[in-house]
Amino acid sequence: VQLQASGGGLVQAGGSLRLSCAASGRAFNGYPVGWFRQAPGKEREFVAVITSSGRNTYYADSVKGRFTISRDNAKNTVHLQMNSVYAEDTAVYYCATPNKYSTGWYAPRSRSEYYYWGQGTLVTVSS
Repeated sequence: VQLQASGGGLVQAGGSLRLSCAASGRAFNGYPVGWFRQAPGKEREFVAVITSSGRNTYYADSVKGRFTISRDNAKNTVHLQMNSVYAEDTAVYYCATPNKYSTGWYAPRSRSEYYYWGQGTLVTVSS
């Protein structure tokens, strides 16, 4: 499975950005997809996850109410809509998916539960 994250760039504080994650080699269908981010000098942290069906989403407290994760299984794509961004949102953003098929409520928040990772896309928020 190969994941390709895109959509990063430079955005002003208070602005919006939409990240995309496209999968090849295996359908996203049946697998949750998560977004993580890593700021310079910091650990990679959980941002958001969406269940395989798309019916359930979970967010880190730091982005709740500002970011929205969504998926289009027909297009094998997951998006992360980022609104009202802060300078603290500056990071490399990674999409990832586990190697565990699930049509239920499985929505991992731990890095260790993810097996396939995209290459990351850099988001820089200017204040």
